Amino acid sequence: MSKPHKKLIADNKKARFNYFIVDEFEAGLVLAGTEVKSLRLGRANLKDAYARVKNGEIFVYQMHIGAYPFAYYDNHEPEQPRKLLLHKHEIKRLYGKIKEKGYALIPLKLYFKDGKAKISIALAKGKRKYDKRDQIRRRDLQRDLDRERKNR
Repeated sequence: MSKPHKKLIADNKKARFNYFIVDEFEAGLVLAGTEVKSLRLGRANLKDAYARVKNGEIFVYQMHIGAYPFAYYDNHEPEQPRKLLLHKHEIKRLYGKIKEKGYALIPLKLYFKDGKAKISIALAKGKRKYDKRDQIRRRDLQRDLDRERKNR
């Protein structure tokens, strides 16, 4: 069996800097036709997006999918809540974890997998300011070490 084809649409680069990633899940999205067409044009942004459990279903909020430029009428709302498709046992597990203090659901990537729009969401715990400073310090140190190795 061949490896599934993935086409990346949007990536939340700040998520790994602002959060400790505990677990990742792949979910489908409930989208309108104009939303899918906009995604195919690469008009999406996950920068401030987050997910919540509401009435036993998971919705993603603040995910921006730009309006489809060629739609004459009946275009979608760019930042409307969008339902995620996950198994019931995964939703229950996530709901239990989110109830704990400090955990959140953060979208990491938006992509097409075999022609279907998928989103990778992460169960994440927020980093403190000193954690972020430590990460920057380690990254700079590693960059200096790599530069020294290259010059030798």
